[in-house]
Amino acid sequence: MGGGTINAGMALFNLSDLRARLAPNERLIGLDPGSKTVGIALSDVRLTLASPYGSLKRGRLRANAAEIVAIARKEGAGGLVVGLPLSMDGTIGPAAQAARDWTLALSEATGLPAALWDERLSSAAVNRFLVSEADLSRKKRAEAVDRMAAAWMLQGALDASQVRQ
Repeated sequence: MGGGTINAGMALFNLSDLRARLAPNERLIGLDPGSKTVGIALSDVRLTLASPYGSLKRGRLRANAAEIVAIARKEGAGGLVVGLPLSMDGTIGPAAQAARDWTLALSEATGLPAALWDERLSSAAVNRFLVSEADLSRKKRAEAVDRMAAAWMLQGALDASQVRQ
């Protein structure tokens, strides 16, 4: 992973700085951590398009970190963008603080630099889309929401951090 390793205790990056740390053609992994599963998305090498990738069962940090490192190595990813569940008024509540703490620990455990990105309403938007457009059953929707919410969040981060020419 050409993005370099981080020092223990390193702070989270803003998205522009995270993108600047990536080696050419390195991707970003988008993570939408829930209480039971973590949705995973992957950017393209040009950092313009996010695609749903999969999900993993939320478990011990060490196990989740190993799975994420394996994905990063396989797919050529050099950084993480993790969904930050801010309160509707934009404040950092308990869920956002827990996501921030998890992201810092995950970044340290994986050696991958990380940034947080506002994920408010990503799951709601994806659910609306799946109900109205995809006509999926509730069970199939639940299986798709995690990875699609991660892609929705990562796409928003990619769009907002594009370097304008």
